[in-house]
Amino acid sequence: MGTETMRAVRQDEAGGPEVLKLVETERPEPGAGEILVRVHAAGINPTDWKSRERGSFSDGTTPPFILGFDVSGVVEAVGYGVSLFRPGDEVYGMPRFPHPAGAYAEYVTAPTRHFAPKPASLDHVHAAALPLAALTAWQALVDTADVRAGERVLIHAAAGGVGHLAVQIAKARGAHVIGTARAAKHDFLRGLGADELIDYTEQDFAEVVRDADVVLETIGGDYPARSVRTLKPGTGRLVSILPLDGPVPGAQERGIEAGFVLVEPDHHALREIAALVEDGRLRVHVQETYPLEKAADAHVAGETNRTAGKIVLTVA
Repeated sequence: MGTETMRAVRQDEAGGPEVLKLVETERPEPGAGEILVRVHAAGINPTDWKSRERGSFSDGTTPPFILGFDVSGVVEAVGYGVSLFRPGDEVYGMPRFPHPAGAYAEYVTAPTRHFAPKPASLDHVHAAALPLAALTAWQALVDTADVRAGERVLIHAAAGGVGHLAVQIAKARGAHVIGTARAAKHDFLRGLGADELIDYTEQDFAEVVRDADVVLETIGGDYPARSVRTLKPGTGRLVSILPLDGPVPGAQERGIEAGFVLVEPDHHALREIAALVEDGRLRVHVQETYPLEKAADAHVAGETNRTAGKIVLTVA
């Protein structure tokens, strides 16, 4: 069995998009408690091009490696002891994060509970755009911040991959959503339910927003410290999806909870996200698709940071 091969996009060194090469490599086999998934589509995320550029994953893995975490596909085979899925099931997920998942490939293996049934109303391209970004938003807003109905939630980079899903997840929780984005993206965000929008090129959000209950911080730099000023003293929560360089200035003095969330595989949350999709309360926007062999071009497009929503590789 182990001699079967597959196409994959591998990098053998750190560098720009040009280091991504289409190769023929050995197909993985599912271990105990794992499934083998034939990948139909693979989502692209900023963590991918950051890992490519520095030549390492956040867990320390160095090249050669295959990038990618977001997968939608069909179960090809199951390992010993697996009862959750069977061959032919359509699944989606974010396997193995933050360890390499190898999603830019025709096949991946991972523990069963790193996947969930694919939302039936979505094709594989849109399902592959969801897991990492939607799980990040879910774990930040629902699990960590515990956003409740009537609360005011400020979401930075609201039109981005995480942001546009976070807007909808916060709305599904009954929150009043304020987003920062360029003016050209305001109509898109209103269509997703955003209540107030701030063009950060024209206005300083820290001067405009007051008495927010929760801030979802996705940008870094001085944004955490500036965001603290927008939060309600004593009860405000700042959740960052980027590592924080020590305590956030002003947070302790104002009684603000501030923390960093690293997304993790989550079968239960993937089912909750799929339920929101099926209820029509969550839709994922795919800006562009590229075939697997054009992964380098997809990275070039992604690194402009001008994409609304997501970029996806088509595989099968």
